[in-house]
Amino acid sequence: MEDKILIEVEKLTKDYGHGRGVFDVSFEVKEGEAFGFLGPNGAGKSTTIRHIMGFSKPQTGQTKILGYESFGNYYKFLKDVGYLPGEIALPEGLTGWEFLKMMSDLRHLENQERTKMLLEKFKLNPAGETKRMSLGDKRKLAVVAAFMNDPKVLILDEPTSGLDPVMQQVFIDFVKEEKKRGKTILLSSHMFNEVEATCDRIAIIKDGKIVSMFDTNNIKHNENKNFHIKFKNKIDYDKFLAALPINKKRKLKVGKPYIYKNDEKDFSVFVYCNDRDINQLINLLSDLSVILFEEIKFTLQDHFMQFYREDKKFGGVF
Repeated sequence: MEDKILIEVEKLTKDYGHGRGVFDVSFEVKEGEAFGFLGPNGAGKSTTIRHIMGFSKPQTGQTKILGYESFGNYYKFLKDVGYLPGEIALPEGLTGWEFLKMMSDLRHLENQERTKMLLEKFKLNPAGETKRMSLGDKRKLAVVAAFMNDPKVLILDEPTSGLDPVMQQVFIDFVKEEKKRGKTILLSSHMFNEVEATCDRIAIIKDGKIVSMFDTNNIKHNENKNFHIKFKNKIDYDKFLAALPINKKRKLKVGKPYIYKNDEKDFSVFVYCNDRDINQLINLLSDLSVILFEEIKFTLQDHFMQFYREDKKFGGVF
């Protein structure tokens, strides 16, 4: 049986000029899947999400949610979608309770038991006026509003921004519970731990374009390995340096084993090697005096920084 697609973005383009916007963005989120949208502020995540929610009309391409074209059909999917915006702008003149009542009325749904559970989980008392709430409490209120009617689809834009570390972990654990219940989740974030802990697939966006899309398990079980190796003496260290190419720029397209960093002070090297070439690396080391051989675990952040390593916003070359 073919998986049902609940969120669809097809060749979405919205050009605001001067390189700002999103350009030919395409991805889909299947029923029961958690999809991570990873990138720094200004990369195009929120622009994409506003189009998915139907708040903006694409210049070209289209977005769909629950089978409906987003723009002009917001009222058709509102009750089945929980949306948590990246920037919280709550209406003034309302208490937290009144805001939650207003959101329930908009969806024509009310689930008092679930609302109570969420308020307890996130330790929020919504009795005060929204304009006097702290940033953290405003974020908690928005979280409760997004989840309280138990929607099928959750669209979460920078969901833990403004939450303290304890509440961030509470939120991550809660999203994992919702995923187990079969919810379809689109989670936009710049936080690696949040995306890696919750998402099945991840797309990385840079300058409004998707530059990588992959299964999260492929990062956890990556066939491309990095090793830290130390030698007992300079003679063996020099022999190893002569045996492998040195590639300090670490370009994305990689081939056979190579050295990407070395330090003559302690006779150490850092080596890239694909699983299929591990025997070649071991053979090179077999006649040398090695005092340290350890794998450096490849992380989501490592993969992300392959695309952002030379970006000035991230401090230049890492």
